[in-house]
Amino acid sequence: MPVEFLKLADALKVFATTNATQGQEHIRPFHRYVSLRLAIEGGFNPDEITPHPPLRASQTSGAWLLEHDPSAETKAELTVLGGMKTKKIDIVVAKDGIGPVVAVSIKGTLGAYRNLVNRMEEALGDSTNLHVMYPGLVYGFLHLLRANRQTSGYDPKDMGVAEGNSISPMIQRYCDALCEMTGRRLVRNDYTRYEAVALAIVENDPGIAGSLYRDFPPSESLLRVDGFFSRLYAVYDLRFPFRAESVPLARRAAWDSDSPLFASLGNKEAQSLEAALGYRPRLAD
Repeated sequence: MPVEFLKLADALKVFATTNATQGQEHIRPFHRYVSLRLAIEGGFNPDEITPHPPLRASQTSGAWLLEHDPSAETKAELTVLGGMKTKKIDIVVAKDGIGPVVAVSIKGTLGAYRNLVNRMEEALGDSTNLHVMYPGLVYGFLHLLRANRQTSGYDPKDMGVAEGNSISPMIQRYCDALCEMTGRRLVRNDYTRYEAVALAIVENDPGIAGSLYRDFPPSESLLRVDGFFSRLYAVYDLRFPFRAESVPLARRAAWDSDSPLFASLGNKEAQSLEAALGYRPRLAD
């Protein structure tokens, strides 16, 4: 399997270096990364994920196998029926007989950070709209911002990282607001909150383009990308397999280490696969 977009920095390189946003081409590689990760790490069948990642799953003698299949990949987004209006969502996991169970909304902002308050209002509306219709939906919101360092000559309204590595006050205020929008755990909790929220500042200087600015959000913050996916999985497991003992489909799959996908990555050992992917795949015991 080609390594392109397998690791986070590879998936973010286009976002970091382009100014063209038509057709979301600047952020689609990251959509692919998320869909791949939900399958490989999350244990969701690729056929349940929209857009479909370049993967196929099959079951042989009780073992679940993953393989790379570029022909399986799609770009179409799923339109979900909300409480007030329909909504196209960037990444959706939907299970037959259950409906949409996991969704990830991805935003990317290249500059004009003075307008971030508008993104916050939109995010609140989206969460409310979908949770009204699907209280059990595990909904994640992930926002990418470009670093746009002051030393590179950016206008203050577009600057993300000032001299001395301090974060733009506009981004800091936005981060504080997002902290109040995450952590929804039970189905009766506040519909305006997301189950998981992440904020990532992406470096765009040559040589490090696509890598994350590691000092913000702070290491203890709930908004770090590092913990975003694990929070989605933890809430999903609390709501679905735990309450649906008679619905085996609700359980997340664990992939056989002999899967063709892992063989194509060179080594089926968990540590080696984690080094190749940047995260640990969900493997069967």
